[in-house]
Amino acid sequence: MAEKKTLETLFHDTLKDIYYAERKILKALPKMARGASSSQLKAAFEKHRDQTEVHVERLQQVFEILGKRAQGKTCEAIEGLIAEGEEILDGFKGQPAIDAGLASAAQAVEHYEIARYGTLARWAGELGLKDAQKLLATTLQEETATDAALTALAEKTLNQSAMAA
Repeated sequence: MAEKKTLETLFHDTLKDIYYAERKILKALPKMARGASSSQLKAAFEKHRDQTEVHVERLQQVFEILGKRAQGKTCEAIEGLIAEGEEILDGFKGQPAIDAGLASAAQAVEHYEIARYGTLARWAGELGLKDAQKLLATTLQEETATDAALTALAEKTLNQSAMAA
């Protein structure tokens, strides 16, 4: 008979998914920073890399709370989003639109993370995992702030630079 799959099973599976994703993002961010021509965008990617290291540590704490080993499972969504970012890196290298493209690729990743952390924080609450919920909600706030910062940067300078002929 198949194992009964509950909200706890789903929570653990989704946790493995975002753990994998965060570790992939950690590897991708330095590449994005190197590819950016805007010093502000470079700085944003570097800041987010430091934050992502903390996100990985928080996820490891959540695994501990569950009494599970911290492990990832391949996340096709993040693989695709990172591949899109790499296409922009390659296809727009040295072009006026590179930074607007990289910011948009980073925001696609942020939106994925916001969706995942929002769901995980809610489920942790429903499962009575208050400490895990706090850790996940803190990361959710940071991902949301990063998204807002990228939007402001794009609207203030990156999109105008992309229109330069």
